Amino acid sequence: MKIMRDPKGPLIFKIGQRDHISPNLLGPYFTLTNSHSRQALVSSPLHTFNFFFIVIVIFMAGEESKKLKLYSDWLSSCAGRVRIGLNLKGLEYEYVPVNLLKGEQQTPEFLKLNPVGFVPVLVDGDVVLADSFAILMYLEEKFPQHSLLPKDLHGRGINYQAANIVCSSIQPYQNIAILKFMKEKLGPDADVAWARDQIRRGFAALEKLLKDYSGKYATGDEVFLADLFLAPQIDGAIRIFKVDMDEFPLLARIFKAYLELPAFRDAMPGRQPDTPAEHRD
Repeated sequence: MKIMRDPKGPLIFKIGQRDHISPNLLGPYFTLTNSHSRQALVSSPLHTFNFFFIVIVIFMAGEESKKLKLYSDWLSSCAGRVRIGLNLKGLEYEYVPVNLLKGEQQTPEFLKLNPVGFVPVLVDGDVVLADSFAILMYLEEKFPQHSLLPKDLHGRGINYQAANIVCSSIQPYQNIAILKFMKEKLGPDADVAWARDQIRRGFAALEKLLKDYSGKYATGDEVFLADLFLAPQIDGAIRIFKVDMDEFPLLARIFKAYLELPAFRDAMPGRQPDTPAEHRD
């Protein structure tokens, strides 16, 4: 980038494909153009200082606008999967709390982001994605550091299968709307008991699936996609539904291993910006 004297026009910062026009803040005006432009002439040290101060402010504003945004609820296991993925890949993001118990996911503003009315939602510039599986696959494609999938095809398939047991055969049964319906139709304690039974059934299937593949973690000695789905689900089973994990020794063992990893530990419900004080770890 070079500065060119422009005594007639406004201050124009050419950044990428966009022109950012500023009012007269420097006395004489300047135009920021690409490297093919002529050598700049700056009229005074003060103008130079003011000019580059403005450039820095605009650059910082642009960098802030590039930051990923995650719409999340502290207790959402679906959002928890994405929080772990972001942590593993070392990606900074803005946490935007959505209180599910207060129904904030059904506001017109949120429904513009996700018409289904669920968290998580990830915003990456002009890209808006909902659904934890879609978000994680997007992050995997765009940010290849710390791959969430093993290189071998069979290993990938097992990860997909384990993740889908969680997201299609366990978690939907503990959705807020489902639990509310169960309580209304079957009584005040029916919701938790019913959800606990569905969790136990799903955990039993996972124990059978993973017994031939697990190592320190679900599918070996490295963390992969299945682990991102399992950790929040196991946490919720213990925290909310009081599932006895002695029935599921493999899952209990790998869950302890997850909690040794900062990327997992920091994504757990008790450590989120919107975690109520009484539930903070």
